[in-house]
Amino acid sequence: MTDHARDLASLRDATDRLLSAAAALDNAAVTEPSRLPGWTRGHLLAHLARNADALVNVLQGRPMYASAEARDADIERDAPRPLDVHLADLRESAERFVRAADAPADWSRTVELRNGVTDAAARVPFRRWIEVALHHVDLGIGYELEELPPEFTERETAFLADRFTGRPDVPATRLTDGTRAWSTGRAADAPEVTVTGRPADLLGWLSGRRDGAALTAQGGTLPVLPPL
Repeated sequence: MTDHARDLASLRDATDRLLSAAAALDNAAVTEPSRLPGWTRGHLLAHLARNADALVNVLQGRPMYASAEARDADIERDAPRPLDVHLADLRESAERFVRAADAPADWSRTVELRNGVTDAAARVPFRRWIEVALHHVDLGIGYELEELPPEFTERETAFLADRFTGRPDVPATRLTDGTRAWSTGRAADAPEVTVTGRPADLLGWLSGRRDGAALTAQGGTLPVLPPL
């Protein structure tokens, strides 16, 4: 069972780490490209702040975003702001999320996210942790997938493997880091391909942040994963 309180503590640590790292930037660095195509670091920081508020909406039973267009417009509006404004917004929005998550609630209830996706309320803190941790890497300021907490890497690998499970366009695949293993792809009696690599490389490939060149594939070629 998901321990939302433990995930909230891990989220606080990840947020503090991100804020400390981002505070070392300057206004010029905020306008430079991030590792996400088409987005500056300012876009990423704006997205993280607005995502925190969006997840408050989720926890309180409102639509996550007013619309996809409104979400995108808010990010574009906020991206060019000076660093100090970004940092204050990110800190304050993170605090709003923690306050909402600390309120007494039925954590077994089902909540709705974007595009009709549903999940248990207890998983929302982990989803926020995903946003903070992976986008910290995406900022391209020296924090890499290898530095993510092992627990996070293992859980996010399992989460992403589950996202591709049942996809007919992904071969039945066994993923392993040599110690743990996950299954993904279309239904089959046995895996068609076994993909092996270090935890960070498996996570990078599954999340679209690495091309899989550091992985080995047995039984076939490395599967091409659809966009998340």
